[in-house]
Amino acid sequence: MNKRWLMPFAAATMAFTLVACQEEAKEDREVGSEATDHSHDHNHDHGEQTEQDKQIAKGYFEDSDITNRPLTNWQGEWQSVYPYLQDGTLDKVFEHKALHGDKTAEEYKEYYTIGYQTDVTHIDITNKTMTFHKDGELLTGTYEYDGYEILTYEKGNRGVRYIFKQIDNDSKAPKYVQFSDHIISDKVSGHFHIYFGEDRAKLLEEMENWPTYYPKALTREEIVEEMNAH
Repeated sequence: MNKRWLMPFAAATMAFTLVACQEEAKEDREVGSEATDHSHDHNHDHGEQTEQDKQIAKGYFEDSDITNRPLTNWQGEWQSVYPYLQDGTLDKVFEHKALHGDKTAEEYKEYYTIGYQTDVTHIDITNKTMTFHKDGELLTGTYEYDGYEILTYEKGNRGVRYIFKQIDNDSKAPKYVQFSDHIISDKVSGHFHIYFGEDRAKLLEEMENWPTYYPKALTREEIVEEMNAH
């Protein structure tokens, strides 16, 4: 793993990385984890959901429900939610969670601080490229689909990570990118958790750090509303 992609957060053993969190997996495995690999008990849209949709979002599905997904499912301009955690914007989200969860608002904030932590502020995605905004530098790579992996958790629910491999030999962008977003079929993502680095297998072991991104067009207030709606 190239250490330039590892985030130096409090002795965390990370391979640096959306949607897919041992603590997140602990909380998520009980209701479905935060990114399907850590899919919470929420869905990405606010429309009518079938019972099957709800179960899939919680991480309960059959292998036959899974389909391949193109990079266009995540196409667009995305912003990290980590700055909003740092400036206190997401405190309302943690207070809301504390009303229904098993942690205090402060404990939720500590937990999500590890989960959301990243120095990649924005990601721009086209049908074949990803550009990472990191420390004022733009790192762009061309990516091809590299399949998906199914992860099984202690609770019995599961998650799917969709993987893309970078094919530009001279690019400084991460070699592998894994998306997790509660979705397991060819549908457009509303927000996602992401894992990226140089080692495909090690990324699949990452369960604590899952940088999370929402559309760039959303204001901080709209992101809070979206999070609380879930």
